[in-house]
Amino acid sequence: MAHRFHPTLLREYDIRGVVGRTLGEGDAYAVGRSFGSIVRRAGVRRSGGSRVAVGYDGRLSSPALEQAVVQGLQDSGADVVRIGLGPTPMLYYAEAVLDVDGGIQITGSHNPPDHNGFKLVLQHEAFFGAAIAKLGAMAAAGDWSTAGSGGGSESGGRIENVDIMDRYAARLVERFDGAAWRIGWDAGNGAAGPVVDKLVKLLPGEHHVLFTQIDGHFPHHHPDPTVEANLADLKGLVRSKKLDFGVAFDGDGDRIGVVDGRGRVIWGDQLLGIFAELVLKDRPNATIVADVKASQALFDRIAALGGRPLMWKTGHSLIKSKMKEIAAPLGGEMTGHLFFADDYYGFDDGLYAAVRLIRGLTRLGRSVTALRDEMPAMVNTPEIRFPVEDSRKFAVVEEVRARLQAIGASVDETDGLRVGTRDGWWLLRASNTQDSLVIRAEAKDEEGLARLIAEIDAQLADSGVIRISEDDS
Repeated sequence: MAHRFHPTLLREYDIRGVVGRTLGEGDAYAVGRSFGSIVRRAGVRRSGGSRVAVGYDGRLSSPALEQAVVQGLQDSGADVVRIGLGPTPMLYYAEAVLDVDGGIQITGSHNPPDHNGFKLVLQHEAFFGAAIAKLGAMAAAGDWSTAGSGGGSESGGRIENVDIMDRYAARLVERFDGAAWRIGWDAGNGAAGPVVDKLVKLLPGEHHVLFTQIDGHFPHHHPDPTVEANLADLKGLVRSKKLDFGVAFDGDGDRIGVVDGRGRVIWGDQLLGIFAELVLKDRPNATIVADVKASQALFDRIAALGGRPLMWKTGHSLIKSKMKEIAAPLGGEMTGHLFFADDYYGFDDGLYAAVRLIRGLTRLGRSVTALRDEMPAMVNTPEIRFPVEDSRKFAVVEEVRARLQAIGASVDETDGLRVGTRDGWWLLRASNTQDSLVIRAEAKDEEGLARLIAEIDAQLADSGVIRISEDDS
């Protein structure tokens, strides 16, 4: 038996689709069967067996997809360690500390409610790019291991249920040395909610929580802290209770959003600048990785602090892999994925980032509001996404690249196109997780920003794309 995935399902750094259209239980089974085969053939266990940890988020489709993944793993002969419902970083933690060879999280992350997918880890390494392509080729060829061969039981791999949430929450506050603050927490009805409820009981200070009950309908707001409108409830809580700051998480808890005591958003690249100051105190001259969407102010800040800034491709798997390659202690993305490899495991964990922020404030001796006040005033856009068909989005970027090359423009092609001009810079890249293009621009003043945006829109128009703003959609 073989299985062919929808061509849009296998992405660069994970596997995502629309449930009922491009993703179903058959795909989940094939992911489990193929990944289980890969793990078994890797032959990392002396016993000849293999064990894979599996978790899932709070989306309505996740339990059924989890069951199909588990069945696929079993049929490949792999043993399964089910950790149940929880955030993606809890699965990463389980893969790091349990006696397993890999992990699969069923999650739609920050995508719309009818989306879902899979994030995979193999032997403590991100599973992405060519590895995902290989998984797809194996499924298409039906090139799968079978229970009973190579050490597996005749009836399939064994299942073990492990409740790891309390252990994970305890690890988040291990060696905690922060002061007491008054903090608001918004879990957005996502998978981080139960951990937030545990975490606030382990931390000093005064804590107020919002929407910690998991609900795949996301009744209050969508769990994506990169969209400022989704932070309205948290801002209201911080202001009404006169809290020191607030934190929010995406649907699977691997990203963080922060607002200060005045309700101002501190974006992911700005947070990375705060953490860079802390990490570089202990690791002078260290390399810190940030994605192509990050502000130039961040790269300048890292250099001014004595660090070595490295611009890299957007994507949680890509950043994690690059950090391991060069032994970087810290990395991050504008979208709030933050990676600590100094005294943590190097994976993106929004909950751990929140704890590190609390600890860092004590060490820096400043509040979040004071740190925000110190940041340079930047004239830039947030990350702006707009829909473009999956079959067209990469072609549009290539067309724009060719036109820019023809006129000799200054273009960094680390990931998409980051174009430098006298006014500042603008970015165009294809999303690897949604059917959309992503733009961002940063300038010295408002007039310059307007010129950069006009340049982007002109290039898009030349490729037949008219950008629809969020206000119009």
